[in-house]
Amino acid sequence: MRHEIVSRDEWVAARRALLAKEKAMTRARDELSAERRQLPWVKIDKQYYFDGPEGRLSLSDLFDGRSQLFIKHFMMGPGQQHHCVGCSFELDNADSVIVHLENHDVSYVAVARAPIAEVEALRARMGWQARFVSSFDSDFNYDFNVSYTPQQFAAKKAVYNFAPLDFEIEDLSGDSVFYKDDDGQIYHTYSTFGRGGEQFLGAYGFLDVMPKGRDENGPFHLLADWVRPHDMYGKGGMVEPTGRYHPADCGCGKHA
Repeated sequence: MRHEIVSRDEWVAARRALLAKEKAMTRARDELSAERRQLPWVKIDKQYYFDGPEGRLSLSDLFDGRSQLFIKHFMMGPGQQHHCVGCSFELDNADSVIVHLENHDVSYVAVARAPIAEVEALRARMGWQARFVSSFDSDFNYDFNVSYTPQQFAAKKAVYNFAPLDFEIEDLSGDSVFYKDDDGQIYHTYSTFGRGGEQFLGAYGFLDVMPKGRDENGPFHLLADWVRPHDMYGKGGMVEPTGRYHPADCGCGKHA
Protein backbone atom coordinates (compact mmCIF):
# COMPACT_ATOMS: atom_id res chain seq x y z
CA MET A 1 0.00 0.00 0.00
CA ARG A 2 1.29 3.46 -0.89
CA HIS A 3 -0.12 6.46 0.98
CA GLU A 4 0.76 10.12 1.12
CA ILE A 5 2.77 10.91 4.25
CA VAL A 6 1.87 14.26 5.80
CA SER A 7 2.31 16.32 8.96
CA ARG A 8 -0.01 15.88 11.95
CA ASP A 9 -1.78 19.19 11.16
CA GLU A 10 -2.39 18.14 7.56
CA TRP A 11 -3.69 14.77 8.77
CA VAL A 12 -6.12 16.47 11.21
CA ALA A 13 -7.44 18.69 8.40
CA ALA A 14 -8.04 15.66 6.19
CA ARG A 15 -9.60 13.77 9.08
CA ARG A 16 -12.00 16.63 9.82
CA ALA A 17 -13.13 16.67 6.19
CA LEU A 18 -13.80 12.94 6.35
CA LEU A 19 -15.57 13.35 9.70
CA ALA A 20 -18.13 15.65 8.08
CA LYS A 21 -18.91 12.88 5.58
CA GLU A 22 -19.08 10.28 8.35
CA LYS A 23 -21.57 12.40 10.29
CA ALA A 24 -23.69 12.84 7.16
CA MET A 25 -23.66 9.08 6.66
CA THR A 26 -24.66 8.53 10.30
CA ARG A 27 -27.63 10.86 9.89
CA ALA A 28 -28.59 9.17 6.62
CA ARG A 29 -28.38 5.77 8.31
CA ASP A 30 -30.63 6.98 11.14
CA GLU A 31 -33.16 8.21 8.59
CA LEU A 32 -33.03 4.90 6.71
CA SER A 33 -33.48 2.96 9.95
CA ALA A 34 -36.54 5.05 10.81
CA GLU A 35 -37.95 4.45 7.34
CA ARG A 36 -37.30 0.72 7.74
CA ARG A 37 -39.31 0.70 10.96
CA GLN A 38 -42.20 2.36 9.12
CA LEU A 39 -42.58 -0.49 6.64
CA PRO A 40 -46.09 -1.99 6.67
CA TRP A 41 -46.48 -5.32 8.44
CA VAL A 42 -47.89 -8.65 7.30
CA LYS A 43 -50.19 -10.54 9.66
CA ILE A 44 -49.07 -14.15 10.17
CA ASP A 45 -52.14 -16.38 10.33
CA LYS A 46 -50.46 -19.62 9.27
CA GLN A 47 -49.22 -21.94 12.00
CA TYR A 48 -45.53 -22.77 11.79
CA TYR A 49 -43.83 -25.44 13.89
CA PHE A 50 -40.17 -26.20 14.47
CA ASP A 51 -38.13 -28.93 16.09
CA GLY A 52 -35.83 -27.92 18.92
CA PRO A 53 -33.72 -29.94 21.35
CA GLU A 54 -36.59 -29.65 23.82
CA GLY A 55 -39.25 -30.80 21.34
CA ARG A 56 -41.82 -29.20 19.05
CA LEU A 57 -42.06 -25.41 19.11
CA SER A 58 -44.44 -22.94 17.49
CA LEU A 59 -43.37 -19.66 15.95
CA SER A 60 -44.92 -18.01 18.99
CA ASP A 61 -42.73 -20.14 21.28
CA LEU A 62 -39.61 -18.79 19.61
CA PHE A 63 -40.35 -15.33 21.01
CA ASP A 64 -39.60 -16.81 24.47
CA GLY A 65 -41.65 -14.20 26.32
CA ARG A 66 -40.38 -11.23 24.30
CA SER A 67 -42.25 -9.12 21.75
CA GLN A 68 -39.57 -9.07 19.03
CA LEU A 69 -37.99 -12.00 17.20
CA PHE A 70 -34.95 -12.00 14.91
CA ILE A 71 -34.63 -15.14 12.78
CA LYS A 72 -31.43 -16.07 11.01
CA HIS A 73 -32.32 -18.22 7.98
CA PHE A 74 -29.34 -20.57 8.11
CA MET A 75 -28.42 -22.10 4.73
CA MET A 76 -28.43 -25.79 5.61
CA GLY A 77 -30.64 -28.44 4.02
CA PRO A 78 -31.10 -32.07 5.05
CA GLY A 79 -27.91 -34.09 4.77
CA GLN A 80 -25.80 -31.06 3.84
CA GLN A 81 -22.19 -31.64 4.82
CA HIS A 82 -20.67 -28.39 3.55
CA HIS A 83 -21.95 -25.39 5.45
CA CYS A 84 -22.22 -21.75 4.46
CA VAL A 85 -19.29 -19.66 5.69
CA GLY A 86 -21.43 -16.52 5.69
CA CYS A 87 -24.16 -18.04 7.87
CA SER A 88 -21.55 -19.40 10.26
CA PHE A 89 -19.81 -16.01 10.37
CA GLU A 90 -23.14 -14.35 11.18
CA LEU A 91 -23.80 -16.70 14.09
CA ASP A 92 -20.27 -16.12 15.38
CA ASN A 93 -20.95 -12.37 15.35
CA ALA A 94 -24.39 -12.75 16.94
CA ASP A 95 -23.31 -15.01 19.81
CA SER A 96 -21.55 -12.22 21.71
CA VAL A 97 -24.56 -9.87 21.63
CA ILE A 98 -27.43 -12.28 22.32
CA VAL A 99 -27.43 -11.58 26.06
CA HIS A 100 -27.84 -7.88 25.28
CA LEU A 101 -30.60 -8.50 22.74
CA GLU A 102 -32.50 -10.70 25.16
CA ASN A 103 -32.36 -7.98 27.79
CA HIS A 104 -33.74 -5.50 25.27
CA ASP A 105 -36.89 -7.42 24.28
CA VAL A 106 -35.36 -9.29 21.32
CA SER A 107 -35.09 -13.06 20.91
CA TYR A 108 -32.57 -14.43 18.40
CA VAL A 109 -33.12 -17.81 16.75
CA ALA A 110 -31.34 -19.53 13.87
CA VAL A 111 -33.54 -21.73 11.66
CA ALA A 112 -32.32 -24.37 9.20
CA ARG A 113 -34.25 -26.85 7.08
CA ALA A 114 -31.95 -29.70 8.13
CA PRO A 115 -33.34 -32.13 10.75
CA ILE A 116 -32.74 -31.17 14.36
CA ALA A 117 -30.12 -33.90 14.93
CA GLU A 118 -27.97 -32.43 12.15
CA VAL A 119 -28.55 -28.90 13.40
CA GLU A 120 -27.56 -29.86 16.93
CA ALA A 121 -24.42 -31.63 15.72
CA LEU A 122 -23.26 -28.47 13.92
CA ARG A 123 -24.21 -26.23 16.84
CA ALA A 124 -22.25 -28.42 19.27
CA ARG A 125 -19.22 -28.53 16.99
CA MET A 126 -19.18 -24.74 16.59
CA GLY A 127 -20.01 -24.00 20.22
CA TRP A 128 -22.79 -21.54 19.39
CA GLN A 129 -24.97 -20.33 22.25
CA ALA A 130 -27.79 -19.06 20.03
CA ARG A 131 -31.03 -21.00 19.94
CA PHE A 132 -31.02 -23.11 16.77
CA VAL A 133 -34.10 -24.98 15.53
CA SER A 134 -35.15 -27.03 12.51
CA SER A 135 -37.92 -26.16 10.08
CA PHE A 136 -37.79 -29.67 8.62
CA ASP A 137 -41.28 -30.83 7.63
CA SER A 138 -42.51 -27.20 7.65
CA ASP A 139 -43.38 -24.65 4.98
CA PHE A 140 -41.55 -21.91 6.85
CA ASN A 141 -38.39 -21.75 4.70
CA TYR A 142 -40.39 -21.97 1.50
CA ASP A 143 -42.87 -19.28 2.52
CA PHE A 144 -40.04 -16.88 3.39
CA ASN A 145 -38.14 -17.51 0.16
CA VAL A 146 -34.98 -19.14 1.45
CA SER A 147 -35.73 -22.73 0.32
CA TYR A 148 -37.05 -23.96 -3.00
CA THR A 149 -38.69 -27.00 -4.58
CA PRO A 150 -37.88 -28.50 -8.00
CA GLN A 151 -41.39 -27.48 -9.04
CA GLN A 152 -40.62 -23.81 -8.28
CA PHE A 153 -37.52 -23.93 -10.45
CA ALA A 154 -39.35 -25.71 -13.27
CA ALA A 155 -42.09 -23.08 -13.21
CA LYS A 156 -39.58 -20.19 -12.91
CA LYS A 157 -41.25 -19.13 -9.66
CA ALA A 158 -38.26 -19.19 -7.32
CA VAL A 159 -37.69 -15.75 -5.73
CA TYR A 160 -34.74 -14.54 -3.67
CA ASN A 161 -34.03 -11.04 -2.40
CA PHE A 162 -37.36 -9.90 -3.91
CA ALA A 163 -36.33 -10.84 -7.45
CA PRO A 164 -36.38 -14.01 -9.60
CA LEU A 165 -33.69 -16.50 -8.61
CA ASP A 166 -31.61 -17.24 -11.69
CA PHE A 167 -29.76 -20.34 -10.49
CA GLU A 168 -30.93 -23.57 -8.88
CA ILE A 169 -30.04 -24.11 -5.24
CA GLU A 170 -32.27 -25.67 -2.61
CA ASP A 171 -31.41 -23.37 0.29
CA LEU A 172 -30.14 -19.83 0.74
CA SER A 173 -29.57 -17.46 3.66
CA GLY A 174 -31.32 -14.40 4.99
CA ASP A 175 -32.70 -12.65 8.07
CA SER A 176 -36.30 -11.93 9.07
CA VAL A 177 -37.93 -9.96 11.88
CA PHE A 178 -41.26 -10.60 13.59
CA TYR A 179 -43.34 -8.80 16.21
CA LYS A 180 -45.91 -10.27 18.62
CA ASP A 181 -48.50 -7.96 20.15
CA ASP A 182 -50.14 -8.22 23.57
CA ASP A 183 -52.91 -10.40 22.11
CA GLY A 184 -50.38 -12.91 20.75
CA GLN A 185 -50.84 -11.93 17.09
CA ILE A 186 -47.60 -12.24 15.12
CA TYR A 187 -46.54 -9.94 12.28
CA HIS A 188 -43.72 -10.14 9.77
CA THR A 189 -42.02 -6.73 9.76
CA TYR A 190 -38.74 -7.02 7.82
CA SER A 191 -36.51 -9.35 5.82
CA THR A 192 -33.14 -8.91 4.17
CA PHE A 193 -30.94 -11.14 2.04
CA GLY A 194 -27.55 -11.23 0.36
CA ARG A 195 -25.32 -8.34 1.40
CA GLY A 196 -28.20 -6.96 3.45
CA GLY A 197 -26.99 -9.30 6.18
CA GLU A 198 -23.71 -7.40 6.48
CA GLN A 199 -25.35 -5.04 8.97
CA PHE A 200 -25.33 -7.95 11.45
CA LEU A 201 -21.63 -8.67 11.01
CA GLY A 202 -19.90 -6.67 13.72
CA ALA A 203 -16.45 -7.76 12.57
CA TYR A 204 -16.86 -5.61 9.46
CA GLY A 205 -16.97 -2.50 11.65
CA PHE A 206 -13.40 -3.25 12.68
CA LEU A 207 -12.19 -4.18 9.20
CA ASP A 208 -13.71 -1.11 7.59
CA VAL A 209 -11.43 1.20 9.63
CA MET A 210 -8.27 -0.85 9.09
CA PRO A 211 -5.68 0.22 6.47
CA LYS A 212 -6.39 -2.87 4.34
CA GLY A 213 -10.16 -2.63 4.76
CA ARG A 214 -12.09 -5.83 4.13
CA ASP A 215 -9.31 -7.04 1.81
CA GLU A 216 -11.78 -9.21 -0.12
CA ASN A 217 -9.79 -9.46 -3.31
CA GLY A 218 -10.31 -13.11 -4.19
CA PRO A 219 -12.57 -14.68 -6.79
CA PHE A 220 -15.83 -13.63 -5.11
CA HIS A 221 -14.99 -10.15 -3.78
CA LEU A 222 -17.08 -11.10 -0.75
CA LEU A 223 -16.46 -12.63 2.66
CA ALA A 224 -16.23 -16.06 1.03
CA ASP A 225 -12.75 -15.00 -0.13
CA TRP A 226 -11.41 -15.29 3.40
CA VAL A 227 -13.99 -16.28 6.03
CA ARG A 228 -13.91 -19.90 7.15
CA PRO A 229 -15.73 -21.76 9.93
CA HIS A 230 -13.88 -20.61 13.02
CA ASP A 231 -12.51 -24.11 13.64
CA MET A 232 -11.12 -24.38 10.09
CA TYR A 233 -8.74 -21.42 9.80
CA GLY A 234 -5.29 -22.53 8.71
CA LYS A 235 -6.52 -25.94 7.54
CA GLY A 236 -6.88 -25.26 3.83
CA GLY A 237 -10.03 -26.27 1.99
CA MET A 238 -12.08 -24.19 -0.39
CA VAL A 239 -15.37 -22.34 -0.70
CA GLU A 240 -17.89 -22.86 -3.46
CA PRO A 241 -19.51 -19.90 -5.25
CA THR A 242 -22.57 -20.76 -3.12
CA GLY A 243 -20.54 -19.99 0.01
CA ARG A 244 -20.26 -23.59 1.21
CA TYR A 245 -16.95 -24.57 2.77
CA HIS A 246 -15.20 -27.83 1.85
CA PRO A 247 -12.40 -29.19 4.06
CA ALA A 248 -9.22 -30.07 2.25
CA ASP A 249 -9.77 -33.80 2.84
CA CYS A 250 -13.52 -34.03 2.15
CA GLY A 251 -12.98 -36.00 -1.08
CA CYS A 252 -16.06 -34.62 -2.81
CA GLY A 253 -14.32 -33.92 -6.11
CA LYS A 254 -14.79 -30.13 -6.03
CA HIS A 255 -11.09 -29.55 -5.29
CA ALA A 256 -9.71 -30.86 -8.53
